[in-house]
Amino acid sequence: MSKTIIVSNRLPVKISKSDDDYILSPSEGGLATGLGSIYKQGDNVWIGWPGVEITDQQDKDQVTHQLKELSLIPVFLDQEEINQYYEGFSNEVLWPVFHYYASTYANYKQSNWDYYKAVNQKFRDIILSIAEPGDVIWVHDYQLLLVPGLVRQELPDVSIGFFLHIPFPSHEMFRLIPWRSELLEGILGADLIGFHTFDDVRHFLGSATRILPVASSSNIITMDERSIVIESFPMGIDEQKYATLPLQPEVQEQVELIRNNFKGNKLILSIDRLDYSKGILQRLQAFELMLQLCPECIEKIALYMIVVPSRDTVPQYAHLRDEIDKKVGNINSIYRTMDWTPIHYYYRSFPIEMLSALFYTADVCLITPMRDGMNLVSKEYVASRINNDGVLIMSEMAGASKELIDAIIVNPNNTGEVCRAILQAINMPLEEQHRRMIPMRQLVAKFNISHWVKIFMDRLKEVKLMQRSMQARHVSFATEQSIVNRYIKTKKRIIFLDYDGTLVNFKSNIEQASPDRELYNIINKLIEDPANQVVLISGRKHENLDEWFSNTNMYLIAEHGAWFKQHNTTWHKISGLSDQWKHDIYPILETYVDRTPGSFIEEKTYSLVWHYRKAQNGLGELRASELMNNLKYLASDKGLQLLAGDKVLEVKNMDVNKGKAALTLTEGKDYDFIIAFGDDYTDEDIFKALPESAITIKVGSNLSAAKFYLRNPAEVRKLLTSFAQHTHEPVL
Repeated sequence: MSKTIIVSNRLPVKISKSDDDYILSPSEGGLATGLGSIYKQGDNVWIGWPGVEITDQQDKDQVTHQLKELSLIPVFLDQEEINQYYEGFSNEVLWPVFHYYASTYANYKQSNWDYYKAVNQKFRDIILSIAEPGDVIWVHDYQLLLVPGLVRQELPDVSIGFFLHIPFPSHEMFRLIPWRSELLEGILGADLIGFHTFDDVRHFLGSATRILPVASSSNIITMDERSIVIESFPMGIDEQKYATLPLQPEVQEQVELIRNNFKGNKLILSIDRLDYSKGILQRLQAFELMLQLCPECIEKIALYMIVVPSRDTVPQYAHLRDEIDKKVGNINSIYRTMDWTPIHYYYRSFPIEMLSALFYTADVCLITPMRDGMNLVSKEYVASRINNDGVLIMSEMAGASKELIDAIIVNPNNTGEVCRAILQAINMPLEEQHRRMIPMRQLVAKFNISHWVKIFMDRLKEVKLMQRSMQARHVSFATEQSIVNRYIKTKKRIIFLDYDGTLVNFKSNIEQASPDRELYNIINKLIEDPANQVVLISGRKHENLDEWFSNTNMYLIAEHGAWFKQHNTTWHKISGLSDQWKHDIYPILETYVDRTPGSFIEEKTYSLVWHYRKAQNGLGELRASELMNNLKYLASDKGLQLLAGDKVLEVKNMDVNKGKAALTLTEGKDYDFIIAFGDDYTDEDIFKALPESAITIKVGSNLSAAKFYLRNPAEVRKLLTSFAQHTHEPVL
């Protein structure tokens, strides 16, 4: 039976030591709740750090044994590892950069990176000690970005999912990290990469394709022959729990106490962990501005602000806490009256019953982080509003704002806007509160934590199936053998070969891709066999092909079929074609060359090619699609075809087509073996034109009308070499 292995920095338990015993208590976190449905079943396990330093081997054995009963496996870290991997790299490089605070807080220390790598390897070793073929491994969050790649190296076929619980920054931010490539390669070890929002997906795709030599097509990245899917899965909460808590007697008691304390006051609730990304000081400024602009609010409203302690031994966090203390003290001292305090500020964590009572009674929930992955507090507030009233004010920088669109959405940097939102919220008619809250409650109920776990795991299965179906089309050893066997048994063969990207790798300078000695040897061997008709069918100019191959006994077709030449004859071109259209098209292409540094025009007899291989990544693609749109109508009027190839856009006569050229050579001929190799859009015409019995092979990609694919020109040469070894000697 296969199992699921969940991997995160922390285990879902709190461990405390009492005398000589360790006491384990389950953690309340949303992730622990959601994944509880997985790791508590069958042989499934959760791997993570227990949260305390344990050095004594006997203690380690005891804790390991206790955790095993809960399906948990510990990764023990010493204090230095915690300081450098967790406090250092995770929280002083990744956290600030991913939350857009790189210039203020990021600290790129080599030793922190070394420890980060070492601890990720420690996690890998424990995964490998229990993982078996067929298992599913789900890695969580920014502390373990290298784990998917490290596991993939050892277990190439295993299913790996990765989910990031914080925002992913734009390429401009991410590239500041000195170890950016290693981090991306680590994440791309996964088969499915999940983020909270589509913005994060876009940012990740942008960083990966600009920093690594990988290509993406919509939301799929191809790397080392694996297709990796990148998608957004907005995380939910345990909605049932928050919807039923307010009905419990101990919560109702707290509700009564809160109502008595804040008699008649509109209660505004704010809950955050202490962190610079949460926008707590800016929120206090907006609240203060509201008291200034709206003196009639004095004694009518109260802000109940909870800040949960976090890393306050770190100087910048201690400083932030002092600033918050100061700001709250300042506002309270100015506006406090005998019977009323504007801000009730608590720097501590609260039990869930008290939080539920606050969610249930607060008229407004104010959540304005500067940057946040999801922010589940907003969803907890919504789930707790069982009477469908209350108002949520939400920062547009939090992932949840993309789903909870009926909240009042604000830019947290705009103090005036946040201030107006608070006024709008406290004066909102009940009818409008219902109109906004009901759809948000339905959404939070449907997209709950179990739904999130289910859709992620289902999608991971689909991705694995997709990868396997693509692998089936790759010319494996067995497939190659059966193609070669067919070749040996046949007596009259035709072999269609494309050139660039099929027989030779692409070069950024198109003049450099001339044939090498090995290629000439392979071609000559194939031509020696009287049963073979070898056809080179390329988009290149006929002068190019003439220079390279005029001495070989090969049938040459140039410019996609506009020119053709049999051995010992001169070049012929298709009759009846005009190139008058070039006068209209050339100037348009020239304007794109002027606007796109690194691009250039290549002129052929019946086509014009706009090359952008040397243009900036992304800019070339953008201009090419603009150019396509620009030329679309003009081209169809003039009987022209637009072909988007690999870093090229070609405009050519509709009648010039590799498919038509191939057909003229095969129709009426009784070939018993037809094979065609090609790597781009223009070769699809051949694949579609050839009879069903033909073997068609796409090079470099598996998205094609061809029956099979090979990864690169080296694999093409290997297959052709196998053919050449079985050449029939000419009969004398």
